[in-house]
Amino acid sequence: MATDYDAPRRSETDDLAEDSLDELKARRSEAQSAVVDVDEAETAESFELPGADLSGEELTVKVLPKQDDEFTCSSCFLVHHRSRLAETNGDRYICRDCAA
Repeated sequence: MATDYDAPRRSETDDLAEDSLDELKARRSEAQSAVVDVDEAETAESFELPGADLSGEELTVKVLPKQDDEFTCSSCFLVHHRSRLAETNGDRYICRDCAA
């Protein structure tokens, strides 16, 4: 098919201006769909239910004991480096996050 490059081009706004109101309403109703395409089996596999049997799972993270330069915050119970120590009350250590 030959194309006449000298002919004026029509844009989408020109097409919309010439369309009748009934045609526009019909297009809008055709474009919108209330049906959602969801694969229920795939969605169900991504959820982990409470009480699921995890006896076959292996721990893949290497856990290290608390080091000499670390402390356990008595408020949030997280292990922090000594540089994060905010205050000490006897045997109670508080990190900077909990002290703020």
